[in-house]
Amino acid sequence: MRSVMVQIPNTPTSADVARLAGVSRATVSYVLNNTDAVRISEPTRRRVHEAARELGYVPHAAARSLRAGRSRTVLMPAPAVPVGPLYSAFLNEVHSALGRLDYTVVQYGSVGLQGDEAARAWAELRPVAVLVPGTGLGPRGVAVLKRSGARAVVTLGPERVEGAHALLMDHEAVGRCAAAHLYERGRRRIGVVVPQEPGLEAYSGPRLAGARRALRGTGASVTGVPLAYTERSAAELAEHWPDVDAVFAYNDEYAMLLMRALQDAGRRIPEDVAVIGADDLMLGRLLRPRLSTVRIELPSGRDLAALVDRAVRDPGGEPEVHRVLGSSVVPREST
Repeated sequence: MRSVMVQIPNTPTSADVARLAGVSRATVSYVLNNTDAVRISEPTRRRVHEAARELGYVPHAAARSLRAGRSRTVLMPAPAVPVGPLYSAFLNEVHSALGRLDYTVVQYGSVGLQGDEAARAWAELRPVAVLVPGTGLGPRGVAVLKRSGARAVVTLGPERVEGAHALLMDHEAVGRCAAAHLYERGRRRIGVVVPQEPGLEAYSGPRLAGARRALRGTGASVTGVPLAYTERSAAELAEHWPDVDAVFAYNDEYAMLLMRALQDAGRRIPEDVAVIGADDLMLGRLLRPRLSTVRIELPSGRDLAALVDRAVRDPGGEPEVHRVLGSSVVPREST
C-alpha cells in the first residue's frame, strides 16, 4: 500500500511579516497592535499591513494577552430576553466601536444560566470586561468576575448593581410619554400592553408604572393588558377587548401585531381605539394608519466603548453611573 504525504502549510508568523516588509518584529507588533507609544511612518505601516494581508497573518490573541499581562477580550452575554431591532443595532454599534479600540468582542450564549451561575461561566473565559444587558447580575456575580481578572463590569438595565458601572435605562419615562400623549388626544380609558414573554417584566413593569404615574390625579384609568407575541393571542384579545379607548402597546412590534388583530375584528384605528408603540421602527411608518410611537434615544455605542476603555485602564476608579434612554413622542395617524 502506497503512502501519501500531505504537506500542511506553515502558519505565518510575525517574523515572516517582518522579513517580507523589511522591518523588525517589534515594528510589526507596534503596527498590528495599534501601539501609540512608538512613532512609525505611514509608508512603513502600509508595508506591514500589506505583508500581513499577503501572507494571511493574523495576530494571536492569546499570545498578545500574555505579553500585555491581561486579556483584550470583552464579553457580551447574549440577552436572555427578546430584543428588537433598535437594541440590536445599538449592540452592533458597541461591537464595532470596541473593535476600533483594539478589543476582541465575544458574544456568549448564556441560555439557561442566570445570576451568579452565569457570572461564573463568563469568568471562565477570563475577559478583561463584561457588558451585561438586562437584569439578574448581583454584587456577588460582579465580585466573581473581578476576581477572575475582569477590570470592568458594565450593566445596561433599569437598576444599578454594586461594584459595576451602570447605564440606567429609564423605562418609566417611555410609559409616561405614551400615556401623556394619549391623554392629550382626549383618551381617558387607557390600556398598557404587558408582554407575556418571560424576562420582559423588567421593562414592561416600569413602562406600566410610568403610564400610571403620568395620569395620576387626572381621572383617567390605566389598565394592564396581557398579550403574548402571537397572532392567536392578539386575535383573542381583540375579540374580547377590554373597556379601553386607547392602548400603549409596549413597543412597535406589539403595536403592529395588535393593530392588525383589532382591524381584523372590525375596530377602527384611531376612531375606536388609539394605538401607540415605542422604538420608531421603519415598518411603523409604512402601516396604514401610520403608527404613533415613542422615539427612544439609546446611548452612543462609541460612548459606551469609551467607558469600557476608561474602566479597563483604571480598574480601581469609582464606578460610573449614567442615566440614559431619552424619550419623545412621534405623533402619527394611529392616535
